Amino acid sequence: MDLRQMEYLVTLADEQQFTRAAAVCGVSQSGLSAAIRGLEDELGTTLFNRTTRRVEPTDAGLALLPHARTMLAQAAAARDAVVRATRELSGSLRVGAEQCLGSVDVSGLLERVHKRYPLVDLDFTQAGSHDLVARVNDGTLDIAFVATGDHLARVNRVELGRRPIVLLVPSWHPLATADHADWSDLRDQDYVDFQESWAVRSLNDEACLAHGVARRVRCTVNDVHTLLDLVHRGLGVAIVPQHVASKPQAAGLVTVPLPESAPQWVVSAITGTPSSASASLLLDLLDSDLALTA
Repeated sequence: MDLRQMEYLVTLADEQQFTRAAAVCGVSQSGLSAAIRGLEDELGTTLFNRTTRRVEPTDAGLALLPHARTMLAQAAAARDAVVRATRELSGSLRVGAEQCLGSVDVSGLLERVHKRYPLVDLDFTQAGSHDLVARVNDGTLDIAFVATGDHLARVNRVELGRRPIVLLVPSWHPLATADHADWSDLRDQDYVDFQESWAVRSLNDEACLAHGVARRVRCTVNDVHTLLDLVHRGLGVAIVPQHVASKPQAAGLVTVPLPESAPQWVVSAITGTPSSASASLLLDLLDSDLALTA
């Protein structure tokens, strides 16, 4: 057993689908499947029950999960100890992020920065990606985690992950039984969407406009859970990144794939030019975390 297999095991248990788990881990689906099969061969037992719709841990898988999480936590703690012993950081670190990005655990990252560097004055802001880009450009944020490719010419950018966007509908909606939705299916629908400062709103507006879909956005929100609640209540359908459709609060809603021409949700870390010392070190630490799953 190695750390990579443990990371795949934990991610597959959380995502309950090989495609999503592979996207989170940044590997091919075949690579992740092979790693899980190798682990099962090594242990001589099946760790997951596989169906066409969901992958769930077996009793053996559930028994292994807490040990896998402990191994990953201990590996992270070991890296932290090395960093603390070799590099000190003080001063301020101003961080921003859009809500529910999916490709990076911002809250967990902030917790680790706080524990690693108790001398750092950590300042965190949550806002839409377009507002965050503007704040990095004007120097009021050191680093931001965003999901937009607009207005990034003056910043340093590191891509962290990408996922498809999907249509989310109530179970009784006519499209709920469709294998996929064509662009023509998106016409004459009522929509729930985010405010204009959110990256996904721009992504949706531009994609629909490019394919001749005029949207009626009946409800405009500033919170993921409110969006899901309104879709549950039949106030409209929503176009969201795949990880939002996988949230527990989306249980009971139906995810409908969009055409291959639909854009992807791309998450990046951006810093000013030049980067502050604290932002550069945070990127180094983030890169170290991501290397665990590479």
